[in-house]
Amino acid sequence: MAKQRQVRMEQRGALAAMQQLETRSDEELEREQKFKSAAQAILGARSAERYDATAAREHFRRALASARPQERMQIRRMADASLALAERRPDDLKEAVQRLGQAPPSGRQLLLLRVMGMLAPPAGAPVAVRLRGIALVVVLVVGLLLLGFGIVELVAWPLGGVATPLALILGLAVIAAALGVLALFGRRRQAKALAARGSAGG
Repeated sequence: MAKQRQVRMEQRGALAAMQQLETRSDEELEREQKFKSAAQAILGARSAERYDATAAREHFRRALASARPQERMQIRRMADASLALAERRPDDLKEAVQRLGQAPPSGRQLLLLRVMGMLAPPAGAPVAVRLRGIALVVVLVVGLLLLGFGIVELVAWPLGGVATPLALILGLAVIAAALGVLALFGRRRQAKALAARGSAGG
C-alpha cells in the first residue's frame, strides 16, 4: 500500500510539473533537467502541432529515456496522439486521445486533418501520394482564384465591369483577405481553448 501511494504521488508530481512547464519557452524546456521527461514530452507535443513528426518522435524518445517506469505509459499515450496528429492520421488520433482519457477531436477537426493529409502529406509518404497532394493544391489555388475573380466581376458588373487582369488581381486580394480573417479567427479560438484548458488544469 505504501508503495502504491508513493507511485501515485510521483505520478501527480510529474503531472503537476508538466502543467507548470507548459508556460515555458522551447529553449527553457531544452535546458530543463529536474523534470526532463515532462519537458521533452511538451516539446514533442509542440513539434507535433507544427506537423514535424521527426522532431516530435525524437523528443518523445528522450522523454521515455528519462522517465520513471510509472510515467512511461502516459508518455507513450501522449506520443501516440502527438505522432498521429503530426502524421495526419485522424482515425489513430481519435483513438489515441480517447486512451489519454480526453474528449476526442470534433468531426470537423478530424475532417480538416484528413484534408490536410491529402494536401500536404507527411515527409515519408509515397511519391504518388505527394504528387497527388501537389495536384490538389494546384487545383485548390486555381479554384480560389476563379472564385475571387467571379466575386469581383459580380460586384463590378453594375458599374460596367472591370478588365480581366485587374479582376484577377482584385480577386486574389479578396481571397487573401478572406483567408487572413479566417486565420485570425482560428488563432483566437485556439488561444481561447488553450486558456480554458490552462484554467481547468490549474
